[in-house]
Amino acid sequence: MLTRFLIALGLAALVSAAALANPRIKDIADIEGVRENQLVGYGLVVGLDGSGDTLRNSAFTRQSLNSLMERFNVNIRDADLRTGNVAAVMVTAHLPPFATQGSRIDVTVSAMGDADSLQGGVLIATPLMGADGQVYAVAQGSVAVGGFAAQGAAASITRGVPTNGRIANGAIIERELRFDLAEREEIRLALRNPDFTTARRMAEAINAFIGSGTARATDPATVVVSRPGHFRGDMVSLVADVEQLRVAADMRARVVIDESTGTIVMGENVRVSTVAIAQGNLTITVSETPIVSQPGAFAEGETIVLPRTQVIAEEDEAQLGILEGTVSLRQLVDGLNALGVSPRDMITILQTIKAAGAMQAEIEVL
Repeated sequence: MLTRFLIALGLAALVSAAALANPRIKDIADIEGVRENQLVGYGLVVGLDGSGDTLRNSAFTRQSLNSLMERFNVNIRDADLRTGNVAAVMVTAHLPPFATQGSRIDVTVSAMGDADSLQGGVLIATPLMGADGQVYAVAQGSVAVGGFAAQGAAASITRGVPTNGRIANGAIIERELRFDLAEREEIRLALRNPDFTTARRMAEAINAFIGSGTARATDPATVVVSRPGHFRGDMVSLVADVEQLRVAADMRARVVIDESTGTIVMGENVRVSTVAIAQGNLTITVSETPIVSQPGAFAEGETIVLPRTQVIAEEDEAQLGILEGTVSLRQLVDGLNALGVSPRDMITILQTIKAAGAMQAEIEVL
């Protein structure tokens, strides 16, 4: 009796582990209309310790400084300004969905002119606009810079990017983006990686949990979810239940190669038919050791340099390995590792296997 109980408990643990291995719907799909919006603004950073823009080289900084001072009834248009404590910057931020008026968001500040550093600067009130030209937030505050720059008469040092910084909670939202989700009768789930199989599995999982006819896949990137008549809650409650469902996401067989770093990433569906692989290296070494020849004491003649070249060719013994049948990803990796090849050689082998028609996968080179 105890044995049967332990077996049943083990099977339940395996099923639970397999279910938890699948991602949640909220991790593979977005709700159409629930999205961030990008904001951008132009402003001035003041209070720099001589590391700001050179006004004679940055006309936009000088013009912006003149306009700022005119707002305070100070006319400096005819003055010969030489301050180095001001820098023109671009301010960017992301407006999160359902952000309310008065809440705060982080902003990024980036220098536009020839400023050396924004360390210690303060951003003056800067309107942040959306793609429609409307102002949605206003940013202001002290700029926090992660990098630094220092220089002397004959040397300089720079760490990070001192002309780029952030202001935590540096912008106050002034305008809200309205999106009434609670009263909607239907929502659309947009897959981040469109796939027919994954879209169908999502619809089946939602229908199994809520009821038949609740969800339908309209294309490989979209699943439409309707609020059923028997559902007592609003759309927010329905989304909260749906996004926790776990779905086995499918993917195309693909090998991604970054030749600049020698990085190889292969999906689990990559398969290789029967193929034989031989890998060997040829190394040629050329060394120059010239000899100085000079006459003996009191002898006639001149000192000359005689060239001496040594060429050595070393060829490693080729290793022939056979990958039989339609091997899996693990078997493919084990087979290539058994050959002792380097990442660079492995890239060449994978591309050659694909050229031979033995790899059932797509190769993407970055």
